[in-house]
Amino acid sequence: MITFPKPDVEQFLRTFSIADFAVSPDEKHLVFSTNLSGKYNLWGMDLPNSFPYPLTSIDQSCQALIYDKKSRFIIAGFDQDGNENTQFYGVPLNGGTMKGIVHHENTRNFMPKLSNDSKKLYYTTSRGNASFLNAYCLDLESGQEKLVLEGKDAATYLFGFSPDEETLLYYKHFSNTNTLLYAKKGNGDILLTPPTEKQHTVNDGVFVSDSMIYLLTDYDSDFTYLASYNLETNKFCKVKELENECFTAINYSKENQLLYITSQKGVEDQLYEFNLEKENWRNIPVPCSVINKLEVAASGTLYLFGMGATKPHNIYKNTGDEWVSLTKYTVPGVDSDALVEPDIITYTSFDGLEIESLFFRAKKENDNGEVIFWPHGGPQAAERKSFRASFQFFLNHGYSIFAPNFRGSTGYGLEFTKMVEGDWGNGPRLDNVAGLDWLIDQGHAQKGKILLMGGSFGGYMALLMHGRHADYFKAVVDIFGPSNLFSFINSVPDDWKPIMDQWVGNPEKDKEKLIEYSPITYLESMIKPMLVIQGANDPRVVKEESDQIVQALRDKGRDVDYMLLEDEGHGFSKKENEIAVYQKILSFLKRFTAVTEKV
Repeated sequence: MITFPKPDVEQFLRTFSIADFAVSPDEKHLVFSTNLSGKYNLWGMDLPNSFPYPLTSIDQSCQALIYDKKSRFIIAGFDQDGNENTQFYGVPLNGGTMKGIVHHENTRNFMPKLSNDSKKLYYTTSRGNASFLNAYCLDLESGQEKLVLEGKDAATYLFGFSPDEETLLYYKHFSNTNTLLYAKKGNGDILLTPPTEKQHTVNDGVFVSDSMIYLLTDYDSDFTYLASYNLETNKFCKVKELENECFTAINYSKENQLLYITSQKGVEDQLYEFNLEKENWRNIPVPCSVINKLEVAASGTLYLFGMGATKPHNIYKNTGDEWVSLTKYTVPGVDSDALVEPDIITYTSFDGLEIESLFFRAKKENDNGEVIFWPHGGPQAAERKSFRASFQFFLNHGYSIFAPNFRGSTGYGLEFTKMVEGDWGNGPRLDNVAGLDWLIDQGHAQKGKILLMGGSFGGYMALLMHGRHADYFKAVVDIFGPSNLFSFINSVPDDWKPIMDQWVGNPEKDKEKLIEYSPITYLESMIKPMLVIQGANDPRVVKEESDQIVQALRDKGRDVDYMLLEDEGHGFSKKENEIAVYQKILSFLKRFTAVTEKV
């Protein structure tokens, strides 16, 4: 009998990903951004066939993707090696030479929208208003453009427009927990939720006629619900809410007079259908745990992009009776039985708050007794039952993973999400410490023997917990985490800066607090071996954040390994870089593994 070694890192990380997709209005063509070639490009499918072919070869990730309303061309947005300075291009349906549509150096462009006749492109840009943004309407035939929306007071994004294109829909992002939706007709601006001093959000909105808008909001509520606003009567109305669920996205089928609502309930998503004529509400079973995107074709057909903890990204089409997978992404060379579904557990934090967590337990035949503690990024995000090839790789090599949704996480109500604001380094940190204590009390780990790893805010939390609670850990991995909140606040993109006072703190008014919450304050206590990983082009957590903590620790003679990726930003867009990173992390962790892995 032939025996085979464990799947190598490349077999797990050769799992291909999908970043976005779109379906042509005639449903004869589908385009998606994927790393099938090892780097992100656009690929197409001629439906109903499901064999993909490349449309671009620029090796860059795509941040926006829409079809011309007559199915003649594609508008796509690309940045350069993760710098997030997205520019818009026209792409032929069958690939070939792209045409620059909106291209201004060192600008960030967002949310392209085509007019109903596809002769005009609406978009939001940092050009001329880096902090609050502006929106333009570009005539694609003449090349002339006009300013249609000037951002003031907060970053302002053009979101959509009415069927007659007379009324614009836009939102203002005052903070992650204070986003307001407005309708603009002529010189008039209408706030679509009733005036209140209490902060709230509007997640999404859609016109179903020139005067009726449906929106998702948590106005006067802890959880987001479906509401309507009538522009003729100026009447706001709550339509539908579900207990302990946050509605996150809304789609409209004009053909069938249906709304489709995506809802987040903790670590999983649900999909609902709301009949506008009959006011019926029903749940639609979906083939995944997390819905990344839903598209409703003009015919009413549903297309869904989603994933599960053990199911990579795939695109599905709803045939009425079932979901058919248009893509067939799996983990190459790895049997599905070798993948691990997480347990959902809750524990009580220091102040009585209940914290929901995912606990991925390595299979008995692989278990090496090690636990990786993983605080998620965001921080106003959540660890969910979504596919991480890196998790499954570490699990297969014997490492269990514990991922708590500490205060500040999304999916548990507005009040819970707001708990991190201005409190980055206290409540969330203590929630994580309580998670560590739960692992120890339950016999899953020993104090001083836990491995700590996180990215973005999770990297920040890994640094901070290393500095303040080093006695729990034996090694730490920081993936592009802020190390100094003063320099972090100063270096984020300009359109983020207006929210920083509420989100993180004010460098002058909150000076003492920001010193206390900055990991770099605790250099003396950072005594455990560390690996730091950083993308050189990261615009969110800039290279200097990692440079300064690495240099400061090296000056003290500490064991710090530093991996800098010259062609990456806030993440890993190139497969060879991703593989190299996790090979590096595995090699680092193996230095501290108590039990030799079984072959």
